[in-house]
Amino acid sequence: MDHADTPPGAIRRVVIAGGGTAGWLAACALAHQFRDRLDITLVESEQIGTVGVGESTVPPIRTFHRFLQIDEQDFLRAVAGTFKLSISFENWRRPGDRYIHPFGITGQGTWAAGFHHFWLDAQRRGMVSELGDFCLETLASRADRFALGTDPQVNYAYHLDAGLYARFLRRIAERHGLTRIEGKIREVTRHAHSGDVEALVLEDGQRLEGDLFIDCTGFRGLLIEQTLQTGYEDWSEWLPSDRAVAVQTESDGAPVPYTRAIAHEAGWRWYIPLQHRVGNGLVFSSRYMSDDEAHAKLLRDVGGRPLRDPWLVPFRTGRRRKAWNGNVVSLGLASGFIEPLESTSLHLTISAVVRLVQLFPFDGISPALVEVFNDVSRAEMEHVRDFIVLHYHATQRDEPMWVACREMALPPSLDIRLRAWRERAHAWQNADELFRVDSWTHVLLGQGIAPGPPHPLARALADDDLRRLLHGIRAPIERAVAQMPSQQAFIARYCRADTGVWRAPAPAGDIRPPASRTGGA
Repeated sequence: MDHADTPPGAIRRVVIAGGGTAGWLAACALAHQFRDRLDITLVESEQIGTVGVGESTVPPIRTFHRFLQIDEQDFLRAVAGTFKLSISFENWRRPGDRYIHPFGITGQGTWAAGFHHFWLDAQRRGMVSELGDFCLETLASRADRFALGTDPQVNYAYHLDAGLYARFLRRIAERHGLTRIEGKIREVTRHAHSGDVEALVLEDGQRLEGDLFIDCTGFRGLLIEQTLQTGYEDWSEWLPSDRAVAVQTESDGAPVPYTRAIAHEAGWRWYIPLQHRVGNGLVFSSRYMSDDEAHAKLLRDVGGRPLRDPWLVPFRTGRRRKAWNGNVVSLGLASGFIEPLESTSLHLTISAVVRLVQLFPFDGISPALVEVFNDVSRAEMEHVRDFIVLHYHATQRDEPMWVACREMALPPSLDIRLRAWRERAHAWQNADELFRVDSWTHVLLGQGIAPGPPHPLARALADDDLRRLLHGIRAPIERAVAQMPSQQAFIARYCRADTGVWRAPAPAGDIRPPASRTGGA
């Protein structure tokens, strides 16, 4: 691309530092959207890496894939993917308890009162049921079934192999003209006057100059933190876990259409079923469990034979004070980290990538748009943080870590949500929030937080009318689930991956640094 006529300050050269999921998501989106307007280079090292443990996603990934014109079947075959309808939370309220957080719509409410108000009042009147009985995704999860084209339609996400996903995205990006360079970054140089990043110098002496740099270097934040010293807001006062140990195992049965998140005395364990294996990990607090204890517990609790030795991933929950600083945009773990309990890691990266596309500074970096980017990034992460903190706080477990979480002071934004629920059974979703009213309701009830009295509109409905409402919602859902095949059977005819997909050697850069991914629910 000829830059001879490029006006001063314009952005034409984009350099992405680091690959992995975050780097290749950014590369794929920018190359797809701006292939004729930008020179895009990604630098990563084949030598920095370990195999990914599996990744769990949320439904908005499907919208992102439509934007990239990705065929679902091709994608699932390429990543050995399975379908995900929900998360099964086990042992969270107390040992032996289980509830499901589904992705779908639960029931049918009105603009004035959500469905859960009518359901709560039905329980008061003796019409006993579970909230999940009125959600397609919950019933299908219980039955280990999946299908597309159902009525009502199913809302779903994916389980995928993160290393294979990076490989898949790389192929798309390179087709659109992206340049990948193999190498390790030795030095970051800065402009003398502005302090912005000027270039990356590789170990072989190669110099990569750019107008805009995207930091996908994981927890270390080579550009955003080590170079620009942006600062980090620590959230460990609310989220006690600071380490994870991960391992891949052989499949121990047909893949279930949900992620399992299993609480234990000092944290929780994930279980992510793929077509060819299972991703497992034990998240824990080092204040309450040692590395050796976590390692032994993980191997003791997993169902299948380990395919490799477990590995340890230290982390610190929180966020960069600025996701975009100067001419550096941080993505993925470089921008912050919230443990993967609700499968938000990929979503937050995708959301930031979409936001960068929308605000891309072709004519020069605008301070106002940088501020918008940072404000939205902060609000997104705080919303996710509050939802995760809810799981730790609302518990009746009696181990020291859980007692401390139950007694801790909450972020004010979460405290008001819990008060509104306890006083008037009120739950809400703001326009820019990921988790819907249904999500909050299922988790609040599942974690054992008793709601206040339901909306007066629910109480005003006659018994017969309320019974008809509940039956009219439940019956078609039950019929739809009864007609679904098992997920295994559906995958076999829709998107079964060839064994060569995961046995083939990965191209350079498909494998991420040990600190760049913890998997997650």
